[in-house]
Amino acid sequence: MTAVTFDFGQTLAELDSAMVAARLSERGVRVAADRVEAECQGAWRAYNEAKQAGAQGEHVWKVLMHTLLGRSGAPPERVGELADWLWSEQPRRNLWRRPVAGMIELARELAASGIPVGVLSNSEGRLAELLEELGWNAVFSSIVDSGRLPFEKPDPRIFSHAAAMLGVAPPSLVHVGDAWEADVRGALDVGARAIYFSRDAPLETNHRLAWCRDVAEVRRALNNWGLLIEQEASK
Repeated sequence: MTAVTFDFGQTLAELDSAMVAARLSERGVRVAADRVEAECQGAWRAYNEAKQAGAQGEHVWKVLMHTLLGRSGAPPERVGELADWLWSEQPRRNLWRRPVAGMIELARELAASGIPVGVLSNSEGRLAELLEELGWNAVFSSIVDSGRLPFEKPDPRIFSHAAAMLGVAPPSLVHVGDAWEADVRGALDVGARAIYFSRDAPLETNHRLAWCRDVAEVRRALNNWGLLIEQEASK
């Protein structure tokens, strides 16, 4: 038996740039949603660098948001204040809610075929509630939210915990995620397989690693590993 876990942010759901812009307008700050969208990739690189340096939790989230807001045109003197406010609001109005096209459908297909499917995310403790709000919670056999645990990705313990929740050993787990350090390095270090869902090239090659730039490539990687036997031409 093989199980599959999905990261949440930037894998199942993207940062909603229009929502970011709308929320900033509540604080009297005008930024263009398309500018926020354009700066996301650079902000995620800063996040990965912070993770590689050992940053966790609130700190690494704010590295991401400081970078994004600064590059999107928010007043420099207000970036810290705005990032703090968005962090405090995150449990109530999560900014990651725009579905990544085709990914939840792929998760549903895996679950329908009998493969245990879970979410494994560094989040703020209310991921289950967000999945319920989006109508996605029934897809997943387990939801592992670092905000409810004493450890987070890339700590091997969270991957082992996620595997156990799905009834498999870590080498029988495939983890799909966009962050090199948190998702890929963490999964590989515990003996799991990893799908790196990113347009950035991987930092290494490994027979347990697949680099996928879109959902169609994720599907092909799962096919290559024997998890999805049939592939519809339309997908």
